[in-house]
Amino acid sequence: MRTSSLLLDRLHAAGLRDVTAVDPVEGGFAALAGVATRRGGPGLFVKSFAGVPADEVFAAEAEGLAALRERGGLTTPEVVLVTRDLLVLSVLRERPVTEVFWEQLAHALARLHTTTVHDRFGWERDNWLGRRRQENAWTADGYEFFARRRLLRWLPEPRVRAALDEGDRQALERLCERLPELLPPRPACLTHGDLWSHNVLATEGGLPAVIDPAVSFTWAEVDLAHLWCTPHPPEAKGFFGLYAELTGLDDGWRARMPLIQLRQHLAVIAQFDHDWGAAEEVRAVLRPFRRRARSAGG
Repeated sequence: MRTSSLLLDRLHAAGLRDVTAVDPVEGGFAALAGVATRRGGPGLFVKSFAGVPADEVFAAEAEGLAALRERGGLTTPEVVLVTRDLLVLSVLRERPVTEVFWEQLAHALARLHTTTVHDRFGWERDNWLGRRRQENAWTADGYEFFARRRLLRWLPEPRVRAALDEGDRQALERLCERLPELLPPRPACLTHGDLWSHNVLATEGGLPAVIDPAVSFTWAEVDLAHLWCTPHPPEAKGFFGLYAELTGLDDGWRARMPLIQLRQHLAVIAQFDHDWGAAEEVRAVLRPFRRRARSAGG
């Protein structure tokens, strides 16, 4: 069934009978999405999954949007309707191509990260990163949380097992053991959890707004790393320095980004046959942690 027909049928079944058409939206990787036209009402953004039931995916996403807005002050779309297989939101617009927009985002993200400090790492329940469960069991230690819930958690996934050899898997385990040496201690704070430029849009007034969260209380640099390590537009060039200034980051933050972004690379490998170079990036970060074979004479 075509995306537009599937979404239209599900909107009607959910009671939104005034929707007359749905135009598919390209660019999403995990879900089907479109913009719905209504008789006499504003348009709606709608997303769903084809085939496999979504369980509580959309309820968790709606919860994440509310948390970012109510606890952290970020702008998010309004949740119009959420069901087991449907999420309906108010429509946002494409972000403006200006440096000012990214400066505004730097202030908003810094406010989120500095005003939501928490004494534990995790979330009230598990949620989803794409189509895979994000494990959020409460943990007092940030290194343990990042190692178990954000890195090692991906090793049993079939695509990850196929992409990484035994040496890579052992290297990841050694890296996790050394996290306290590699990363400075940081508090937990509320994070978006899937913050790359594709998930940054704008309100009608041109202010930054975010979508598609996978929230938890964890290190703020999880969000920063995702923006830094994935393609971002030229007008974002001032964002990172301003965010670092606003949050008091030390000069070594750039060197930490590839290590922290391991979590996202592993999640991409786990979910997609084409990983956009994620496996190569993982192997590059893990290379110093692989054990070198002994020479024949040694």
